Amino acid sequence: MLRLWRAIRRTGRAAEPAPPRPEPLPRARELGGSVQLRHVDAGSCNGCEIEIGAAFGAVYDAERYGARLVASPRHADGLLVTGPVTRNMTEPLKRTYEAVPQPRTVVAIGDCARDCGVFAGAYGVTGPVRDVVPVDLEVPGCPPRPEAIVEAVRKLTGR
Repeated sequence: MLRLWRAIRRTGRAAEPAPPRPEPLPRARELGGSVQLRHVDAGSCNGCEIEIGAAFGAVYDAERYGARLVASPRHADGLLVTGPVTRNMTEPLKRTYEAVPQPRTVVAIGDCARDCGVFAGAYGVTGPVRDVVPVDLEVPGCPPRPEAIVEAVRKLTGR
């Protein structure tokens, strides 16, 4: 056991170093440096979900900036929405948005959430996230890199 602790100490921190602090959103002060986020897949191809998993994983560690993923919208301060909003997800997204207590924040993750991406004009797509619920922050990319997701989280927390 002692050898393991020595090896851990020798290795040091395995996470990526913190990039420069981005300009926080005006709402960041209301959140007090900590934000609980509920992820909603509104009809994506799961590319953005993989990148969100990487952003909150051990390497990029978005939790060190005060963000945490939660399972219930009632416990959340905001939503991370991925994918274009499909016809079947329009009403559930609205209900999830209404379940998040005020002040709430919505982050559209990826090109599909921003402007429907490759799914634009598809028969089952209602439109981008901003057509269904108000969006405060957009993260471009198909899929966006984990660094971009972490930067968006840092804008929310102000850390």
